[in-house]
Amino acid sequence: MRFKQKVSNFSSLEMHWYPATCPAQYMTATGSVSGSNEEVKKMPVNAEKEISKLWRALHGAQGEICKTFYRWREVAIEFAGPDVKPLDVGLKAAEMMGKDIGKGLLPRLNYLKGEEGFMMGLGRALAGIWVTEGGIAFAEKGENPSEVFVKCTRCPWPTAAKEFGVPMEEVALTRERLFQTILEDASVFFNINLKIEMLKAIPRGEGEYLLRLYKEN
Repeated sequence: MRFKQKVSNFSSLEMHWYPATCPAQYMTATGSVSGSNEEVKKMPVNAEKEISKLWRALHGAQGEICKTFYRWREVAIEFAGPDVKPLDVGLKAAEMMGKDIGKGLLPRLNYLKGEEGFMMGLGRALAGIWVTEGGIAFAEKGENPSEVFVKCTRCPWPTAAKEFGVPMEEVALTRERLFQTILEDASVFFNINLKIEMLKAIPRGEGEYLLRLYKEN
């Protein structure tokens, strides 16, 4: 069957089904409210309430990062059998994460600003990993251009670890192994020997994380 009716514009078509199935869109398109031609007014937005919703959602997602890691740790230990050491599982997982993060970090690093600029950029990137997870971290210059200190004053990992019965020393060691592995690809690509060592750790009761990032000659 051919449709021969000439339609001059879209509004001339009568769509009796549209108000019933899409009332909100119909009211907006026609400008009618309850059969009248009154202008549809937009509802006011409570900016503070919306920001609070987004903030809660962000914290919820950040909390799942740590919990998901320890859920998979439990599964891996169960499948590995009674002879496996839980610490070895945690360290291996940290290595895998570090390699993946390191590959993603590599394209954002460059030596155009010299050694000091490169080291500070790398230090800020490592601190940013903690921030993404819900922590508070930052990088500070060291005593020479080839040295940077990364500090973290709030870390979500110890809290999550307690929920799954993970020893605090394992939390500290896996974080150190994570950052050590992240540096491997950058060391090879830039042909420099990058090192990082943990001087303080929150899980060890020292109040903060303090990592020394440096270039070994």
